[in-house]
Amino acid sequence: MLYKSLGSVLFLAGLQAVSAQNSTACNNSPSLCSRQYNNVTYLGAHDSPFLRNDETDFSTSGNQYYNTTQQLASGVRLVTGQIQNPSNSSDLHMCHTSCDLLDAGTLESWLSEIKTWMDANPNDVVTILLVNGPGASASDLAAAYTSSGMAQYAYTPASTSATSTWPTLESMISNGTRAVNFVSTLDDNTDATYLLNEFNYMFENDYNNYNASDFSCTPNRPTNLANQTSTAISSGYMSLVNHFLYEQQAFGISSPNEAAITTTNAPSGGGAGNLGDHASQCAADYGKAPTFLLVDFSNVGPAIDTVDSLNGVSNPSGRTALPDTVLTETSAATIALPQTTTLCLGLGTALLAMVLL
Repeated sequence: MLYKSLGSVLFLAGLQAVSAQNSTACNNSPSLCSRQYNNVTYLGAHDSPFLRNDETDFSTSGNQYYNTTQQLASGVRLVTGQIQNPSNSSDLHMCHTSCDLLDAGTLESWLSEIKTWMDANPNDVVTILLVNGPGASASDLAAAYTSSGMAQYAYTPASTSATSTWPTLESMISNGTRAVNFVSTLDDNTDATYLLNEFNYMFENDYNNYNASDFSCTPNRPTNLANQTSTAISSGYMSLVNHFLYEQQAFGISSPNEAAITTTNAPSGGGAGNLGDHASQCAADYGKAPTFLLVDFSNVGPAIDTVDSLNGVSNPSGRTALPDTVLTETSAATIALPQTTTLCLGLGTALLAMVLL
């Protein structure tokens, strides 16, 4: 009986601690709760599930050092990934260009990972962007959303095209529709109206950058908005700023430029082509802060500092900081990652199980 009572106390205390930490914060800050979804800047992890760490033998195709759960816990709120049809499976997989190059598992599994984190973090709005390599239909994509449970969080906007009218973060959280899902591209979403064709709602600058001097803020996609910044902004399009560099490998293969990442992800004044200066230039060009900043190796910089600066957030709560350094085979063996809120809830669940025995 004593064990059960102690378990109850510890479980409730754990839940109350998490609730107290997050009850007044939306996406880690109370100041963001009353802002419309399109009036917040979000840090994006480019190719979120494609890792360069010991799990992939430090594959040069990997864009991130830490997995999607760890990215979200550290403040990332846009996760992107490419889907493909592998030759040996009927399921959609998260594959980097080719499943023979880097296969991060099924789309369903990746969405399940995101849902698990969202279940444990009820005051966060998350955006997902899928690059639709095989041209999968809305019904095919929706099958993975339904089986993973992510469909329950999906937000469906009133407008089917770019608009300046989006709900506030707190209203999305209150309504339980706090996952915004874009697909690049999806011509027909009749079978799943929560799956949004990316370029109906946002524009991107050029992503094909090899030198620090290549970064721009000018719309590149969709093609009907190319080089038309004022038209894109006045029409209500959100902005996705690609801020990552490629480097050329043998046989014409391009891979993420890890050598320059400490400068690429640095805050303002951090060297040529740094994230802070690029974001500030885009904010000046757009007349407002960019909506999404998409980076490789999102822990380095740390890139979240630039996002906090754009959002005017000085004391974020509820985050789990990751090491802000480049991960190598040597350093990976010595890094002890801090526990996250998700792990705390896992402990609470375990204690609850003790209580119910």
